[in-house]
Amino acid sequence: MKVIEVITDAGHLDTVKGIAEQFELIDFWYSATDEAGRCSMRLLVQPEQRQRVMDTLQGMLSGSEDVRIVIYATEAIWPLPQNETEEEKPPVSVTVTREELYSQIEKGARLNGTYLLLVILSTIVVAIGLLEDNVAVVIGAMVIAPLLGPNIALALGAALGDRELIGRSLNTTLAGIVLAFIFCWFIGLLWTGKLDSPELLARTYVGLDGIVLALASGLAAALSLTTGLSAVLVGVMVAVALLPPVATAGIMTGAGEYTLATGAALLLAVNIVCVNLSAKLVFLYKGVRPRTWLEKQKARQSYTLFLLIWFVSLGILTLVIYLKLAGQMTE
Repeated sequence: MKVIEVITDAGHLDTVKGIAEQFELIDFWYSATDEAGRCSMRLLVQPEQRQRVMDTLQGMLSGSEDVRIVIYATEAIWPLPQNETEEEKPPVSVTVTREELYSQIEKGARLNGTYLLLVILSTIVVAIGLLEDNVAVVIGAMVIAPLLGPNIALALGAALGDRELIGRSLNTTLAGIVLAFIFCWFIGLLWTGKLDSPELLARTYVGLDGIVLALASGLAAALSLTTGLSAVLVGVMVAVALLPPVATAGIMTGAGEYTLATGAALLLAVNIVCVNLSAKLVFLYKGVRPRTWLEKQKARQSYTLFLLIWFVSLGILTLVIYLKLAGQMTE
């Protein structure tokens, strides 16, 4: 349950009050008008109502230049609202608004010094963990997970038809992968020890079970974000980490082990495709879409295109993995 605060011209008080009455919100109150003629109006909104209320507010106030809408989290309220009957419950939908999702996920698509530093630091950590066969260190690098953010942002950008977010997400993902690969390529080039660590070799192989794991993890990541249970992301970061296969591919390439490097690259491709595909399917199921009709049309086009790309990519990767497994069995 959250509070939506609308700060705008006092002349819109009746409009906002009417919206509160239309949706039969738990509570509505407002402050006195300030010297600029603006006042603060607050609505206490149930989770399943937030997106509809936000869309209605934006539609009614879109012509106002001096307006601000802010969403606040609430720890608890008293008295508790009456429980809804089963017949009154709305259909399943996203419990976090589109605006909240965008604010939370968009940060992961920012290509800045902090992101690049996180990639470098996590690459150092994961490379040490892989080469020294230290599971705890590898998990620590997974939790940092700088590459997961831009991939989730890419899925959201496609859901909203936001070309700018799609472009930034692709650039950020590519920059992180290239930086980590080059860094680990130098490590592999200079490494004089053996490359027989179980943690390292485990990232040079992917089976059909790896596809199922990546799809399930991507679903969990998107569901955790759309329902506000972001703590689940920690487990997802560990389950479908993108950085270890990048590091493994770089190390093996630098060491001249190209066959093993290809296996690591295949694992990375599977994880990226499955995370994006499953996240897009969750956003589609949960009703994450733009507000206006024109934006919805653009989003539908990008959604269709990206879903087609990821489905075709997954089909090709599945075929490649199957052929590799079949070839190993006949040897």
